[in-house]
Amino acid sequence: MTNTGTSPLLTPYSSGSLFLPNRLVMAPMTRFRAHEDGTPLPVVADYYAQRAEAGLLITEGIWPHRRGQSGWRIPGLETEAHVTGWRVVTEAVHARGGRIFAQLMHGGRQGHPRSRLLGDIPAGPSAVPVPGPVHVRDGKAEAPLPREMTTDDIRTAIDDHVNAAHNALRAGFDGVEIHGANSYLTHQFLADNTNRRDDVYGRDKTRFAIELVTAVSEAVGAHRLGLRLSPGNPQFGMSEANPAPLYRRLVDALGPVGLAYLHVTDNDAYPALADLRPRWNGTLVANVGENHAPTTREQGERVLTENHADLVSYGRAFLAHPDLPARIAANDPLATPISTEHLYTHGAQGYNDYPTLEEERARRLISACGCHTTLWPARAADRGDHP
Repeated sequence: MTNTGTSPLLTPYSSGSLFLPNRLVMAPMTRFRAHEDGTPLPVVADYYAQRAEAGLLITEGIWPHRRGQSGWRIPGLETEAHVTGWRVVTEAVHARGGRIFAQLMHGGRQGHPRSRLLGDIPAGPSAVPVPGPVHVRDGKAEAPLPREMTTDDIRTAIDDHVNAAHNALRAGFDGVEIHGANSYLTHQFLADNTNRRDDVYGRDKTRFAIELVTAVSEAVGAHRLGLRLSPGNPQFGMSEANPAPLYRRLVDALGPVGLAYLHVTDNDAYPALADLRPRWNGTLVANVGENHAPTTREQGERVLTENHADLVSYGRAFLAHPDLPARIAANDPLATPISTEHLYTHGAQGYNDYPTLEEERARRLISACGCHTTLWPARAADRGDHP
């Protein structure tokens, strides 16, 4: 049983619509476990259910419409097949007592005709390509020059998010998170080099994010909506020379909306958590592992004790430790290695076959004594139940 007195990460949290047994959030992480049409594979339900002891689970990025598809076998929330597939996931998580939000991730300029169901050129705020080769369905290719979005395209992208948010609730999700970070569409509107527009969306780089958040919150309720931001994140060639004034203005504008939470990744050049925390009166989720080594227990605890956030999101630690809250309660060193060769494959191996702490201890015991008795049920990958 988890001893909630051992770490501030394990203390309950409640605010508005969030009633969480601990302050550990599983960060969104793309894993490519979807059918070619974007429907999640059967192993996805097991993967999230195994991690349901988290205070909150946030899914990998899900495209709201194939117009925003950034990669092959990334999941969607556009069709009835998608809704049905995700309902299996949410029911599995809820059966374990968990809470789960769907992250809506529109790729914007991210993507390639060979990795999109429509086979078309992706569109972003401006015609600025992603640097370097990109992954496609059958290997790698040079990034295409994206099409600059028209005003109608922008309205359509907002409508696509609204429709996907409705689909998420129909699929049983407890809420949705808009991906406004890490080089995807909303971040592209915020960044200097990817938004070179001379219209209202270029003169005020926060406009698209504000319109999008407002539309989705009005459609499904602000208490069911989170927003992820990564001020100053240089991933995939993003450039923000002076992010502080823009993100302060954005956070100030969104404060009255009453979102379920704001999810912020910190940055070495711009300490966003320390700067934005005083301006945000709602729940703040911190991520301090982006572009760094995996977040440790001590780093997460420091975020809370220094009052830089209310909750802490963990990515890689949750991949290799499905029982992360129990591991922290036991003061486990979180040293299970990640199967990097299977991070972006499509089966159960390296996905839902990581052992719990109890299973690791049992395996060590068996190895030490030379026993051959199975002390735990076979996992899907052990049985060979690959999709």
